[in-house]
Amino acid sequence: MKRWLSFAVLLAALVLTVSACGKNKDTLYFLNFKPESAEAFNKIATVYEKETGKKMRVVTAASGTYEQTLKSEIGKSDAPTLFIVNGPVGYASWKDYCLDLKDSELYGHLTDKGLALTSGDGVYGIPYVVEGYGIIYNKAITDRYFALQNRSTSVGSMEEIRSFEQLKAVVEDMTAHKKELGIEGVFASTSLKSGEDWRWQTHLANVPMYYEFEQDGISVADGSVPEVSFRYSDQYRNIFDLYINNSVTDPKLLGTKQVADSMAEFALGKCAMVQNGNWAWSQIAGIDGNTVAEENIRMIPIYTGIEGEENQGLCIGTENYLAVNKRASAEKQQAALDFLNWLFTSETGKELVTDELEFITPFDTFEADEQPNDPLAAQIAAYLADDTRTSVPWVFQLFPSQNFKNDFGANLLKYAQGNLSWEQVKSEFISKWKSEAQ
Repeated sequence: MKRWLSFAVLLAALVLTVSACGKNKDTLYFLNFKPESAEAFNKIATVYEKETGKKMRVVTAASGTYEQTLKSEIGKSDAPTLFIVNGPVGYASWKDYCLDLKDSELYGHLTDKGLALTSGDGVYGIPYVVEGYGIIYNKAITDRYFALQNRSTSVGSMEEIRSFEQLKAVVEDMTAHKKELGIEGVFASTSLKSGEDWRWQTHLANVPMYYEFEQDGISVADGSVPEVSFRYSDQYRNIFDLYINNSVTDPKLLGTKQVADSMAEFALGKCAMVQNGNWAWSQIAGIDGNTVAEENIRMIPIYTGIEGEENQGLCIGTENYLAVNKRASAEKQQAALDFLNWLFTSETGKELVTDELEFITPFDTFEADEQPNDPLAAQIAAYLADDTRTSVPWVFQLFPSQNFKNDFGANLLKYAQGNLSWEQVKSEFISKWKSEAQ
């Protein structure tokens, strides 16, 4: 009896082990880059299994930790089959794991093949969203300002602003009238907590670096830049100072602030402006007590004082590329491709992309009325259609590493707190770029 009981226990354990292995084998593992899309991707995984019977596991890396998470996951026996590559610099790190997708159905649907991440004749990353960012503002509050009889500026509306000089004059005068306007500051908190500072060490830094690269004849296709001069560091400082000195939060306290804090401040009407992108609409709309009406959500470019900026548009581009693990089994690779085809070509998948992810997609499978119709997506479309504006492309894909960006963000906090001079910030930007590029 004891022998039979022992055998039964062993047999049960063996069945469980085989069953677990089968589940792992049949489950698609997707490592998601975007924390703000975690809930949406989890819902997509549930719908996908319900509709197709195929299981999917979504793991979302914490903000600012994606590269580190991918490094720890990619070497496991159950490594992600579907993951994200962050531009040419990211591809340089992960090229040994990227399957050539030039013959994939999804690549065939890409409206602009030049958007893909390529090397030689191969296609190793497919962009899945086109996004844009700038300075989001609440028109209801700015209209109250422009209606003031005692304001000191001659600008009549936010749409008239075409330079940093005009923006600065309006912002500082709004600060002087903030009690009349019912706000605690013009700008939301500049989130400088570690891991929450990507809007400044990446997105804001994109503007001066775009102009530097343009002057030097450097493009994203070059793949890497060995050294830079941070030529427009004073212009970066212009807008950064404007943010932190006209904010709802004292500059010395910004090290505790997260992106969610600043979006809540904007949604609750505590401020009039916040730098962020079209993805922020769901964050704003989802805040309990949101006071910002959909028709009052607008966006203007990030002006810094660089010559010629009067024709500048929003920062529009992509940095995230879908990649399939070429070291995964053929079955898992096909599972990843099947999921992508379902997500971006099926009616159910496209509806989830539009309504849940709220992505502006670069695929010909989406009709105009299948793209997001939220107010910030509409702003991106309007700026793209304005032939008097030149969009600022996303050149931050050339930034040498996440370490470089993290160090720059840490130095911005030290500067905001008065513990580092701007010359030191600039010097370390240049030296750390060079060392990280090497």
